[in-house]
Amino acid sequence: MASPTAISSRRQQGFGYIWVLMMVMVMGIYLGLVGDVWQNRLQREREQELLRVGDEIRLAIKGYTAIQGAEGTQYPKRLQDLVQDPRAPFPRRFLRRAYKDPMTGEDWAYIGAPGGGFMGVYSKSAKIPLKQANFPPQFGGFADKKSFAEWQFAWWPNSGGGRTR
Repeated sequence: MASPTAISSRRQQGFGYIWVLMMVMVMGIYLGLVGDVWQNRLQREREQELLRVGDEIRLAIKGYTAIQGAEGTQYPKRLQDLVQDPRAPFPRRFLRRAYKDPMTGEDWAYIGAPGGGFMGVYSKSAKIPLKQANFPPQFGGFADKKSFAEWQFAWWPNSGGGRTR
């Protein structure tokens, strides 16, 4: 027959095992919450980068179209044209480099311009933005958009400000 101390020892081992399982479960829940917070932080950083780079491209298009050729207002044909203006025999730059879309890591989608080329860019991401309000004035049209693809960075010379929409 088993002694009372042996039975008590087995009960203590069973309690210790259950306690360890509960601690692992609690740690898993907390790590899941930390992961969600981390993902939100990364998305907010990408959103800020999207706003910064998109506005930089919009202003580069403004500078590009301000220099009119013999045919009148010309728009860039590709993003690389803003890095090195093909219309000039000397180096003329409107952007430092051809940025990728911060949300997808791929090339931007273009907003077509009259007469060819593009007058703006937007992200191809269908994700829902975390930022839905309190935009600076140049991004006023971005409030309550359902996806990043609706955040369009374009220069409309005849609109009196070339604002984003």
